[in-house]
Amino acid sequence: MANPKSRISKTRKRKRRTHYKATANVVTVCQTTGELHLPHRAYWVDDKLYYNGKVLLEKEDEA
Repeated sequence: MANPKSRISKTRKRKRRTHYKATANVVTVCQTTGELHLPHRAYWVDDKLYYNGKVLLEKEDEA
């Protein structure tokens, strides 16, 4: 069986993995409100919670 001639250190191994960069989040535009938001996430606009272009909740005024 083939064996490595010398052990690769943890630092050297991890250096190879540093080339994976983080990417920017994908943003979509709501057809109802025109707001930018993350896909498959609910988002607030004018005290209303939207998901798939529909109102889920309305924020009540605390008076």
